[in-house]
Amino acid sequence: MNRKWQWLERVGILSFFLTAISLAITLTINFQPLYSWSIDHFQLLTMTTLSKSELLDNYGLLLNFLNNPWNHTLALPDFPMSEAGAGHFYDVKKLFLLNYSVLAITIVPTGIFLRYLQKNRRFWRLLFPMQLGMVAPFIFGFFMFVGFDAFFIKFHELFFSNDDWLFNPATDPIINVLPEQFFMYCFILFFVLIEVFFLLMFFLGKKELKRSSHQ
Repeated sequence: MNRKWQWLERVGILSFFLTAISLAITLTINFQPLYSWSIDHFQLLTMTTLSKSELLDNYGLLLNFLNNPWNHTLALPDFPMSEAGAGHFYDVKKLFLLNYSVLAITIVPTGIFLRYLQKNRRFWRLLFPMQLGMVAPFIFGFFMFVGFDAFFIKFHELFFSNDDWLFNPATDPIINVLPEQFFMYCFILFFVLIEVFFLLMFFLGKKELKRSSHQ
């Protein structure tokens, strides 16, 4: 293989990684059944006077604000919010939109790349990159399970340039119904999805390699 095709394959692999990560994030942050389950599992109704349906309605409005680039007003009917609290959600919105931009930019090149691999029977080229990719979630998962508090803090320090994420329940009561444990399960879902994507590509590569060895 000449250098041109080696370079294109590397770009294709990078595009796949970015698509897989951004798609896993997209599926995780929009998987509302996880929050519905969390309401019951963590007994969140004891932390508010709202019913479960009212809580889900507010959560849906929050997601709409975070997901919709044309929605510039954060207004939750049952949760007052401080300037710092609202500022944090505006920062989160920027990350949401950045993630969607990455997904939109990479998904077509990734599709073309996977089609190229299928057509030229080169899925085996993904074996080593997918092995490397599958290690990362286990490493991050290990640190998360050893001490999720520290992991959660480091995550916010990495992605946010201020302390607005340190909500005061007195001024931002929404934090009472968005417990840290809920976000832990969000991370778990994200890591599981990433592993599924990488494993799928790995097994396709193994299957192709095995088939070619018998020919």
